[in-house]
Amino acid sequence: MVVMRKRIFKLLTFLVLLIFITSFFLNYSSTGVPTTWFPKQMVLHLSANLRKLIKSQPCTCAHCISQSKVSDWFDQRFNRTMQPLLTVHNAALQEDTYQWWMKLQREKKPNNLSDTIKELFRVVPGNVDPELKKKSVGCRRCAVVGNSGNLRESSYGPKIDNHDFVLRMNKAPTMGFEMDVGSKTTHHLVYPESFRELGENVSMVLVPFKITDLQWVISATTTGTISHTYVPVPPKIKVKQEKILIYHPAFIKYVFDNWLQGHGRYPSTGILSVIFSMHICDEVDLYGFGADSKGNWHHYWENNPSAGAFRKTGVHDADFESNITATLAAINKIRIFKGR
Repeated sequence: MVVMRKRIFKLLTFLVLLIFITSFFLNYSSTGVPTTWFPKQMVLHLSANLRKLIKSQPCTCAHCISQSKVSDWFDQRFNRTMQPLLTVHNAALQEDTYQWWMKLQREKKPNNLSDTIKELFRVVPGNVDPELKKKSVGCRRCAVVGNSGNLRESSYGPKIDNHDFVLRMNKAPTMGFEMDVGSKTTHHLVYPESFRELGENVSMVLVPFKITDLQWVISATTTGTISHTYVPVPPKIKVKQEKILIYHPAFIKYVFDNWLQGHGRYPSTGILSVIFSMHICDEVDLYGFGADSKGNWHHYWENNPSAGAFRKTGVHDADFESNITATLAAINKIRIFKGR
């Protein structure tokens, strides 16, 4: 099947070249006067339609996430039109989304969201990260690296680094743990209270749970006036402004509604990372999710004597989220590497 798709792509590419070469010779005579029977507009129209046809070709992976009619359960939940990142073009929230999002952390005196977003996009890019735009063909692979202690002594590092995109979250370090968790990071999902300094070429994806989170980005890259939300937060960050992306509040609600179906107060960074990756990649592999082989829930970079301390937060439904990823793996939409 992969060979057949490549042949089709080559044929379509040849047809595009043939159209343009034919247009060049037919549109212009030796005196430079254009003819009328094969107008340039027709060529542009044909090439535009051809680009759409090529773009609609399925990916070349063995199991493509976006492929429909594999599972009714998946098709009922996956909405390929949802945009994961906030931009100047999709910043207006529907009223129900706005009201839901504003209740997540119940700010006492929230600023105006519209004004905050305008100010935000004067500081950070207002367009989607071009690296996240899907290629027309091929197989784009994501590794989503969680923080579970089951990564210890897993030797997953080389496998993780072999992916096109490597997503990490919150305070997860790599230095000193490269053999097990890898050293490559393309996108790191954080919120102000979970921020850690990132590598120079790493894109920070802010997951905003309140308007103050957006204001913190503005402050942390300019004046440094915000140093406390409900806990102390870094007043200044070293992340380049052009490497800062904003997770769309509407996408958070989409994960909550479609995937979690109302379980928990709002999604964890882990499940937000998983669904995010399913919308930007053709294949997704999960590492560092769940308990270790002894049933302990802890971070791979620290020891925690109380198994399950990170499982019951009162905000997220870890069991339901775990069932979601297990079901996705069962229908070959993702792969889960359980470590030790």
